[in-house]
Amino acid sequence: MTEPETTEPDSSTPPSPSRVRFAYALGRFLLTPLARGLYRPRITGRENVPLTGPVIFASNHLSFIDSIAIPVAAPRNVRFLAKATYFEGTGLAKRLSRTFFTALGASPVRRGAGQAALEALEQQKQLLEAGEAIALYPEGTRSLDGRLYKGRTGVAFLALQTGAPVIPVGLIGTDKVMPVGAKIPHLLPRATIKFGTPIDVSAHGPASSGRARRLATDEIMAAIHELSGQELAHSYNEVPAQTPIERIRQVLPHERR
Repeated sequence: MTEPETTEPDSSTPPSPSRVRFAYALGRFLLTPLARGLYRPRITGRENVPLTGPVIFASNHLSFIDSIAIPVAAPRNVRFLAKATYFEGTGLAKRLSRTFFTALGASPVRRGAGQAALEALEQQKQLLEAGEAIALYPEGTRSLDGRLYKGRTGVAFLALQTGAPVIPVGLIGTDKVMPVGAKIPHLLPRATIKFGTPIDVSAHGPASSGRARRLATDEIMAAIHELSGQELAHSYNEVPAQTPIERIRQVLPHERR
């Protein structure tokens, strides 16, 4: 594809892996102490996080800022999926958006079910196989009423398929720091990020088993609930698909028990 005659970069061409690694390392070096200093999050359980090897952070989801809070609080690099539109386009605003999300360790993913969702799932699997840590939300989308909803089985599928341990994460107060509709985070109140002990879901069976995926998901959600202390909704969050993990579950069998 011929590059257009413009001074803006071709947003359809992804940056090289070395450029992504450099941007992430620089972003983590600069943003992490800044965010901790400004927002002073309470962080517990960092000692539970393996510093090497594949890891899945499975968290409750209350706010847009959750995908910033987890990488800032974790003792190692964390990757997550973000809408491809954050990485596309020209102009100063789009370039800043692309730089910001790359620096946070985000990987672009297309909206939609079907092939796009399967590609997102494969993207996460490849990151795990490369020894990376990824963050996912089993509920699929943000909880707008503060309750903890039933987990989709996509996270358990990845854990069972790759053998990666799952670190449950309980986020408290992120919806107060950055409520729905807010443009920037509030300095008060302070959020709490809790990392639980690693969960090995392999005892539940193979990834091909629907029962194994359901039981593994329930174990993960129970650990998240213990950390977050949220009221249980006892149902799925049926808001229309807005996040990558929600779209992944649309093309995976998910058991409703």
